[in-house]
Amino acid sequence: MTEPPRKRMVRLPTGGSDEGRAKPARLKTAKQRTPSSQAWLERQINDPFAAKARAHGYRSRAAYKLIEIDDKFHFLKPGVRVIDLGVAPGGWTQVAIERGVTHIAAVDLLPVDPMPPAHILQMDFTDPECGPMLIDLLGGPPDLVLSDMAPNTVGHRQTDHLRIVGLIEVATAFAISVLKPGGAFAIKAFQGGEVGDLIQKLRLDFASVKNVKPKASRADSSETYIVATGFKGRRDAPDAGA
Repeated sequence: MTEPPRKRMVRLPTGGSDEGRAKPARLKTAKQRTPSSQAWLERQINDPFAAKARAHGYRSRAAYKLIEIDDKFHFLKPGVRVIDLGVAPGGWTQVAIERGVTHIAAVDLLPVDPMPPAHILQMDFTDPECGPMLIDLLGGPPDLVLSDMAPNTVGHRQTDHLRIVGLIEVATAFAISVLKPGGAFAIKAFQGGEVGDLIQKLRLDFASVKNVKPKASRADSSETYIVATGFKGRRDAPDAGA
């Protein structure tokens, strides 16, 4: 007597979310792409933080870097004034708004879709007119300056390194010149001798300076974040050291 066919005990998967586990995806075609751009695209597709960002409506995976930083330092809250340097595409400002910040001024070289109530400038932050414009849009000095800026690279290691260092120096000088006493500063940096120099410099002006590597920063990246809190006030102010 012939046995009836056995029922399948395990069903094939029928779907899933952007956050579910999946076999690493490969792009079907690499036509007109360089190997480096092909690798970057495949990494984006398979990146769990990029998938979470898509699922949760964040404009970039960088949102999770600021979420982790703020969960530790708690500087995003209703009533504070925030300046976001290098805002594009907007992930950090999204997080600030989500956490109750209503006074935000931001800037980037690239165009950024509106994010009310944030005021967004499209201009070069190193333009001397940019800083005063940000303060004017904010309605006063900030409690927090955020910088996720990175320079446009040219592929020449030494030139690109100098651009990174220069941008960090300009952002740091800006933060120290505009922050309210007690304020905070968080900036993207890259592991190297300059990080140690930056930490030592910031310790002159802030009560606490920490080096933070968020989980959303890729393990193979030299990217890190320096978080300085408890701004002591401008040393050249009339009552400084009084």
